[in-house]
Amino acid sequence: MLEITPDLSIPLNELQFEFIRASGPGGQNVNKVSSAVQLRFDIQNSDSLPEEIKARLVRLAGKRLTKDGVLVLEARRYRTQEQNRQAALDRLVALIQQALPQPEERRPTRPSMAERQKRLARKKQRSEIKRLRQTPRLPDESNN
Repeated sequence: MLEITPDLSIPLNELQFEFIRASGPGGQNVNKVSSAVQLRFDIQNSDSLPEEIKARLVRLAGKRLTKDGVLVLEARRYRTQEQNRQAALDRLVALIQQALPQPEERRPTRPSMAERQKRLARKKQRSEIKRLRQTPRLPDESNN
């Protein structure tokens, strides 16, 4: 079992691991050993997550989600399969924990009267600064 919180966990049989060859560190082994890990988690068909968490997780997943609703995480930082496997699991746990809290609903507010007056005062001051930058206009003799 992969423990997300004390009361939420995912059975390991819902996760699929695929080991692939990784670029990067590994020396001569880099072309011989499949040390990178692809972790696949089918969000839509998971029985261990509530529907509202699934929906938030799908939103958070972004490009890591396939068309079939499968979350794919790659870990290739370390030289060993086991370290990369653990890194992928840690990233999955972090992503699910990020989807756990229900977002607070925004309550629309209006600016206070004092805020509106401050804003207008700032605009007036800015306008005055720009007006003072202009070259002074001489009175046109033809209009007199």
